[in-house]
Amino acid sequence: MDKVKIGVVGCGQISNIYLKNCTGMFSHMIEVHAVADLVPELAQKRAEEFDVPHVYTVEQLMADPQIEIVLNLTAPAAHALINRQALQAGKHVYTEKPFALTKEDADEVLALAEEKGLRVGCAPDTFMGAGLQTCRKLIDEGWIGTPYAASGTILMGNASGGMHPNFQNFLKLGGDPIMDMGPYYLTALVHLLGPARRVTGSAGQLNQEITVNNPASPRFGDTVPVEAPTNVTATIDFKSGVIASLQAAKESFGYTPRLEVYGTEGILYVPDPNFFWGPVSIKQPNGETKEIPLTHTFAEESRGIGIADMAAAIRSGRPHRASGKLARHILDISLSIFEASQTDRHVHIATDCERPAPLPLGLKYNSLD
Repeated sequence: MDKVKIGVVGCGQISNIYLKNCTGMFSHMIEVHAVADLVPELAQKRAEEFDVPHVYTVEQLMADPQIEIVLNLTAPAAHALINRQALQAGKHVYTEKPFALTKEDADEVLALAEEKGLRVGCAPDTFMGAGLQTCRKLIDEGWIGTPYAASGTILMGNASGGMHPNFQNFLKLGGDPIMDMGPYYLTALVHLLGPARRVTGSAGQLNQEITVNNPASPRFGDTVPVEAPTNVTATIDFKSGVIASLQAAKESFGYTPRLEVYGTEGILYVPDPNFFWGPVSIKQPNGETKEIPLTHTFAEESRGIGIADMAAAIRSGRPHRASGKLARHILDISLSIFEASQTDRHVHIATDCERPAPLPLGLKYNSLD
């Protein structure tokens, strides 16, 4: 296929792995044509690291007619704005999660894309990795019978260490556990079980402010407000009849991920949805638990596969998997959990989406079709 030229807006921490894979693993499909950042030195650094030919302002990047897709790696609060700018410039856009911070912003982006006849995509794309693709195959082929329930847990430390470059954002909506890490779990569940129909939940936080207690942090001793819920529990009813629970918190320590799907004939232990790999196992009715070999490719760090899949889909005319409609559905679930907590009720999910098409078996290395 003819390569699709992309321009990257946002050259912070997450851009490293995207640029590594877009200029390496997926370079037969994608050409990184330009990078841009509000801090020009960051863009220049990334361009030098990954041999990107052009360092632009955001305006220059949007105006370059050679760029077909804008890869939006800005802070969450800027996602919707940059997405709209890209679409107005006549370019497809793929963005980091969350898709937006409000349903209204998300709907504006999708409506504009439809008006312009352009594509929108959004992370996470880890559901396209070997781990979750294997789990999808097992469920679809009936290895655990009829799924009826699922359970997810993602527990992390709070931001008191103060070492993350976007430390302040971790204390606002977008850095909370549901909007930050929740999309990995919610996207995995929709990939495995289909769209949701209603949610309820409770959201809270232990502290209204936090003091940075790490002497190595440049923010050591600073006390800053916590503006987002940091302890959230949700119950999600899927259209398929499956009922799932999700516990997400940034209140304690370490990193504790878990995702399980319960079926009438087995329990599926799903690898961490934040990654592309990990062990897959099934507990059988006789009590034995067996590890299942991974059936698909992309069992390594493959972030960027979502935009590569979009590029391949543009050239072939098929739907891309990490779609804007999927991301809008995940955002709807996320924000409806908060709404349910505030209103003491179930909230019906207004949006719908298709389960992303599974990747074919037997793909050649780094191929998507």
